[in-house]
Amino acid sequence: MENELHKRDHTGVQDFVLLEDFTNPEAFVDNLRKRFTAKLIYTYIGPVLVSVNPYQNFDIYNEEYVQIYRNVNFYELPPHIFAIADAAYRSMRGENRNQCVLISGESGSGKTEASKKILQFIAASSHHMNDVEQVKDRLLQSNPLLEAFGNAKTNRNDNSSRFGKYMDIQFDFKGIPVGGHILNYLLEKSRVVHHSDGERNFHIFYQLIAGGTPLLLSKLKLTKDAENYHYLTQGKSVRVDALNDHKDFNHVKHALDVCDFNAKEQEALFAIVASVLHLGNVQFEENDDGPANIADFTPVEHISQLLGCPEGILQSALQNKTIEAKGEKLKSPLNKDQALYARDALAKGVYDRLFTWIVKKINDSLNSRRMKCGLMGLLDIYGFEIFGVNSFEQFCINYCNEKLQQLFIELTLKSEQEEYQREGIAWEPVEYFNNKIICDLVEAKPVGIIAIMDEECLRPGEPTDSTFLEKLNHNLGQHPHYISHSTDAAARKSIGRDEFRLLHFAGEVTYSIQGFLDKNNDLLFRDLKEAMSKTSNMITSQCFPAAELQNKKRPNTASTQFKTSLAQLMEILMSKEPSYVRCIKPNDYKRADQFDDRIVHHQVKYLGLMENLRVRRAGFAYRRPYEIFLNRYKSLCPDTWPHYRGSAKEGVEALVNHLQYSNDDYRLGKTKLFIRFPRVLFATEDAFQLRKHDLATIVQSRYRGFAQKKKFRTMKLAAIMLQSHWRRVAAQRLLKRRKLAAERIRGFIKGFIHRLEPECNDNKHFIQYTKYNYLIKLREQLPRNVLDKKWPSAPQLLKKTSQLLKDLCMRNHTLRYVKSITPGRKAQLEQKVVAESLFKGKKENYAGSVKEMFVDSRLESSHQNMVWSTFDTKVKQADEKVQYSAPVTKFDRHGYKSRKRVMVLTDKHLYLLDEKSYLLKDKVPYQQMTGVLTSSLSDGLFVITINMDENGSKEALNENLDSKGDLILHSDRVIEVVTKTIIHGKKSEAFRVISEASITHGISGGKKGCIEFTRGPTSAVKKAKNGNLCVIVAQ
Repeated sequence: MENELHKRDHTGVQDFVLLEDFTNPEAFVDNLRKRFTAKLIYTYIGPVLVSVNPYQNFDIYNEEYVQIYRNVNFYELPPHIFAIADAAYRSMRGENRNQCVLISGESGSGKTEASKKILQFIAASSHHMNDVEQVKDRLLQSNPLLEAFGNAKTNRNDNSSRFGKYMDIQFDFKGIPVGGHILNYLLEKSRVVHHSDGERNFHIFYQLIAGGTPLLLSKLKLTKDAENYHYLTQGKSVRVDALNDHKDFNHVKHALDVCDFNAKEQEALFAIVASVLHLGNVQFEENDDGPANIADFTPVEHISQLLGCPEGILQSALQNKTIEAKGEKLKSPLNKDQALYARDALAKGVYDRLFTWIVKKINDSLNSRRMKCGLMGLLDIYGFEIFGVNSFEQFCINYCNEKLQQLFIELTLKSEQEEYQREGIAWEPVEYFNNKIICDLVEAKPVGIIAIMDEECLRPGEPTDSTFLEKLNHNLGQHPHYISHSTDAAARKSIGRDEFRLLHFAGEVTYSIQGFLDKNNDLLFRDLKEAMSKTSNMITSQCFPAAELQNKKRPNTASTQFKTSLAQLMEILMSKEPSYVRCIKPNDYKRADQFDDRIVHHQVKYLGLMENLRVRRAGFAYRRPYEIFLNRYKSLCPDTWPHYRGSAKEGVEALVNHLQYSNDDYRLGKTKLFIRFPRVLFATEDAFQLRKHDLATIVQSRYRGFAQKKKFRTMKLAAIMLQSHWRRVAAQRLLKRRKLAAERIRGFIKGFIHRLEPECNDNKHFIQYTKYNYLIKLREQLPRNVLDKKWPSAPQLLKKTSQLLKDLCMRNHTLRYVKSITPGRKAQLEQKVVAESLFKGKKENYAGSVKEMFVDSRLESSHQNMVWSTFDTKVKQADEKVQYSAPVTKFDRHGYKSRKRVMVLTDKHLYLLDEKSYLLKDKVPYQQMTGVLTSSLSDGLFVITINMDENGSKEALNENLDSKGDLILHSDRVIEVVTKTIIHGKKSEAFRVISEASITHGISGGKKGCIEFTRGPTSAVKKAKNGNLCVIVAQ
């Protein structure tokens, strides 16, 4: 617990005893809120556990937590329900003292869940054997069974226990649960016939209707609609989202099987439950003369069939009552109100006795013949209740809580005093409110409230609730804890005339007397008892024995029965060592993470938690064995750190002296240190938290040195081991490599000697190596493309292989190259091939043209547009297609004057156009071309010879063509122009390269002209003095 003290500002203190302002309820609630907000639902008040219902599931009850809290000192771990269970269990086993755990709180505060968790811990902590597991299963399965018949939805809780339960778990000498016994108290049987808006009847009714099979419901004469039954619809809340009635009914069936309810007993049990539902549907109509008659006999018939009761007897009992006067028995008809009262009384009586029978049956199943050496009791009982209207049930419940508070104070003070005496510390009397005066007010004879109520119920005449209140005022009017409208004038504004108020230990409660006497009498007409005793149902026949009818003595009243059972319970609890669990609900809306200070403050008051804390804090707030305290705080004193060689008590004495505790702050017992004020402990813990940083630094430095030294030693040893092993491995590998090398060299020499012989063992490896070496060399020296003709030489034995690989490689390069050629590239190559055939080795400037690609037009974009706009529309024929266009220079036949022209080749003609106007100057059909001549030099001149007869024809003259002779043309790209002309004109056979120094050309009229070729310093084309055209080629 000390581990969490430094977090107290954020999560509160784990033990309210350490609360500094322990007398302030606001500080108490604030501490609860801090812990609730931090998801911490448990807090101690010394040995008392305060539990706040979180309304959500926390994973703090699994097997891991069971093992954590097993056999651990109570204050060593954070507060938990398992810590209470473990402390009680270990005390029972180790000290052979019977234990009991008292669980109390308002409806919805989690009492039932707390008892389940304790049972879960006990079951998980004990041995696992078949017979033991059977007992555990019955203990655990008794819960859902009793919840089904004893729990109901209220406005405060969807699973509210409407009865008090005390369960004794019986253990053998090994601490193994071998049996159990259950006592039930004050079942709220009035709920069977009436419940408020928003509430429901007991769960079993809804579970049976929702979960029963069609066959079962048919046998029980029930339908699937709960709205059809009067006893289930008064609260207008038949269905609850948080409950699964169908699933829960299956759990009930399983629990019945586990707890030894045979099939016939289960059938009889469900028949009684169904009979109560049918009984609620019995309605009466009143005759004019007064007696009431049953309006519809169908429900009565169903009840008779289900319980095996003669129908006539049941009908008569519901409409009449037997009066015995002067030894004669007379039947007196009931009016409507009396008949309804009798019907409801029968329903309550049958259900109440059924519940008692179920508890007895469970006890029979838990009974064991094995020797019992220890007991642990679980008391799950209603907490202090105060509603808007408080009636007889709240009176009994609050009376029970007064008795439990009285017991708690007595046992707490007793345990405190015993501990002080054991430790040799002087006992200081504690002032506290002794609520014995309130208990006497309720139970004393002859003027206690219960005694007066019984007297009023038994007196002749017509006693009423008002006469009862008058007697209370007369006998108790002067009591300091009793107030009524007529006894206290100051309180008349807050107390009605039909109310009285008791000043309980937890506060004031105002009770309405309406129904007090009826609920206390709890009468069931003799006729109805007789009818039930004649049933064939195996349960009702046991619950209403015929012998009961022979007993003329009036049964005890409900309050007397409760008082007697409560006295027995107090005896049981006084004989055991108690542990306490106080349950609190954080809000009225069953919402998670919502903490309502007003609601919690109300419960803190009515649970008497402040009184519990005040008693616990009357002496010393903190006490711990010397060994634990010294072991935790010894670092705060140089004399005790790091080890103290003396006794633990001497070490603690040296420690507190060093911390300068004042004499009033502490006491030294025989085995424990007692600290009076929490602030002293907080100061010590805060100093320890600061000291932790110094300790952490020291521990870190020491550990780092130790760890590094250990690491160095480990690394050094590992290095030595690795070195020795590596040297051995390296030597072995070297030897192996040398042997292998020697073998390889020897084999290589033999192979070289026999290399030209057929393959054998002597030369096999050499030949393989030779092949491998050649292939590796070949891989590095393979030709990169189809033009690369180099190929590495091969050894003699691989000549044939080398040639095959060479052919394969060239085929592969060729195929790859062919596949990579595009249609455009192919056309280029074809044209280049033609050019090669025409010019290669014949004309000097051919080599310079090889690298330059041929194109379809050498015109600029503007000239090209003129070609399209003028030539295409005005000159060329419609079926012609332009194949090539380029700028050229034309020389006249006479005078050799140069003129700029555009040559256009189509698929039919050669056209010469004016460079500027693009008007037609020459048009030569390809069939009239007789030759294409050029020199062998690097000039750009070429001559196109033309058939003069055809060129001078009438047709040519009509088209205004120049028909003066052959065409003399010059182009900078003579190779391309001539090649294109040859290709499109298909005149390859007419092409000639003239190697002589001149070319003769024709002129109109049959005349001839001459073009001379010569070399000079610069290139030029001009007319010579002799009248010929001179072409000068630069040297």
